[in-house]
Amino acid sequence: MSAGPGGRAEVVCVGDELLSGRVADLNAAWLGARLAERGWPVRRVVMVADDVEVIAAAVTDAVGRAELVVVTGGLGGTSDDVTRAALAQVAGAAVVRDAALEAALRARYRDAEPPVGALTMCDVVQGAEVLANPAGTAPGQRMGVGGATVVLLPGVPREVVAIAESALLPALGGGAVVTRSLHLPLADEARVGDALAALERSLPAGVRVGYLAAASEVEVRLTGRGADRAAVEALLEPVVSAARGALERVEGLLVLDAPLPASLVQALTGLGQTMACAESLTGGLVAATVVDVPGASAVLRGGVVSYATDVKASALGVPADLLAERGAVDPDVARAMAAGVRSRLGADWGVSTTGVAGPDPQDGHPVGEVHVAVDGPRSASRVIALRGGRERIRHQAAVAALRLLLECVH
Repeated sequence: MSAGPGGRAEVVCVGDELLSGRVADLNAAWLGARLAERGWPVRRVVMVADDVEVIAAAVTDAVGRAELVVVTGGLGGTSDDVTRAALAQVAGAAVVRDAALEAALRARYRDAEPPVGALTMCDVVQGAEVLANPAGTAPGQRMGVGGATVVLLPGVPREVVAIAESALLPALGGGAVVTRSLHLPLADEARVGDALAALERSLPAGVRVGYLAAASEVEVRLTGRGADRAAVEALLEPVVSAARGALERVEGLLVLDAPLPASLVQALTGLGQTMACAESLTGGLVAATVVDVPGASAVLRGGVVSYATDVKASALGVPADLLAERGAVDPDVARAMAAGVRSRLGADWGVSTTGVAGPDPQDGHPVGEVHVAVDGPRSASRVIALRGGRERIRHQAAVAALRLLLECVH
């Protein structure tokens, strides 16, 4: 197997339970991340049934495209564990009982006869290398097929990790892989892609741009590959700088080196400052998002979930006449909430959310109308129009509040 800058990899996940939705696959994502770090990006992942012909066809196709094919599942001791037979069919080899595996198994059972199913896990494809399983019974297997290396792993995630870390990954080599990420909270993926289109057309060899879009942010991943880490970092640095510059020239985009919550906690920690949250429609999501970041205890004083209109007055000091005149969904109410929580909890900064999460409009305000505000050394408020269902609106409202706070802190 290559010890250079890596190659193409594919993953085949075996199991009727995966296709039926009874079990969620966890292996492909973990393998994809670990293989990419070694310079073996996964180009394709397929899920197939517990069927010899189907598995054999999937492995044959993968071998025709990739230098490394990892197959997970189907190595147990029941009648539907047929991955060994499928690989044997692809390789034109027999399935044989491994004497050393059988001896070790019988030693564990002492004087008792092992179950037939347990003995099946001692079977290997003739010519394959046995990969010890530190976390279970069924070993992995590795063998060359055509121009590719095929690796069989059990389907149990902890066993995949154990065998991969002890036997698969160390053998890959793969040179150096360096990834830098830029995080853009509440950004539109299409706008981000347009901003980087010219840069993508002029990327140096060995550098790729990838996009990961979520409800809360777009992450731009710039990855460089090569034989030497220092050389890859030198190659990547001007690309990252150019990407940052291109994105910062787009109005409305906030470009961060880390996810928004972590960036906010880091900024407040560096200044020795604290924050407090007053939340209506977000119901504690703003505070919870901050608490998810290690070190949040140094900056978060606490929060008030003032969901009911009268609680905005009693707990936060929002003027009752303002609430009576304007209702809860109002920019001045948001500003008063931020000021009230800052004062009551003794924080340097107060941040607030109020708005309509749906499913129905409220007091003439449409679903998705959200007001966020910040009170502190610098104060600001913002009205935003969000789309989507109730959960998405609430989540994005929390992100919008934290973004406004970070803008004020900076």
